[in-house]
Amino acid sequence: MTRASEIRLDKRVAIVTGAGNGIGRCMAQAMVRAGCDVVFADLDVGAAGTAVAEAAFKPGAGKAIAMPCDITRMSDCERTVNETVRLFGALHILVNNAGKGPTHVEAAPKTKSLKFWEADPEAWSKVIETNVVGTFFMSRCAAPHLLRNKWGRLVNVTTSLSTMQRKENSPYGVSKTAIEAETLIWAQDLAGSGVTCNSLIPGGAVNTNFVSAEGRSDAALRGRVLLEPEVMIAPMLWLASNLADDITGRRYVGKLWLPDMNIEDGVRAALEAPVLLKPDRD
Repeated sequence: MTRASEIRLDKRVAIVTGAGNGIGRCMAQAMVRAGCDVVFADLDVGAAGTAVAEAAFKPGAGKAIAMPCDITRMSDCERTVNETVRLFGALHILVNNAGKGPTHVEAAPKTKSLKFWEADPEAWSKVIETNVVGTFFMSRCAAPHLLRNKWGRLVNVTTSLSTMQRKENSPYGVSKTAIEAETLIWAQDLAGSGVTCNSLIPGGAVNTNFVSAEGRSDAALRGRVLLEPEVMIAPMLWLASNLADDITGRRYVGKLWLPDMNIEDGVRAALEAPVLLKPDRD
């Protein structure tokens, strides 16, 4: 095996949140093609169902189902995890991809601008509730099953350091910074259990409706091309495989893993230093 496209995930079961559209859809479909049984969890179960139909029923593919899930509701997260285990007999991988971005605040009725003091406070809070608390709810529900297997994966989708710090991006940037902290803390909590926790980012704005109108305009003005969701596939398949058994508390950048790279070169290229650096002394 030399390339990530050759990785197989047979006999593994995964939940990908926000799998109806964008990078969640792309990652979930790639995992199904690799033989993984995948629950496409999404608020928009219709979009998730369409994504399932595109990926399943092909030679070598795993099973796939769409499941409605609001990750801000603990009961929804519990139901999604329990139904996954009931239907497929286990759970090995959770990809925390679902979230709300700048467009949620931009479109809110009380938003005057994206400056923090002029942003709709309810929309601002909802971004934090979805991205940070929702990621915790799903991970809390999944962790006991992963620990029972003595093998598992938590993969948290975050964003670039520049996006975390960009002006007029406080709810989204704050939420993704918090998820980076969740990744580092949970990796330590899970140390020695066989369950890993890592962050995965595209490495730039992705060509999906997650990017605000302002973000698209800014990219156009700077002559920057938006990334395609497929940049996430290679590192996602590798992180979900046995090849990444000893990898935890790390952060990988999808766009740096070029399509023609072998696995070893891709891993080295995509690895990025944590955005939160632990001091020598507490």
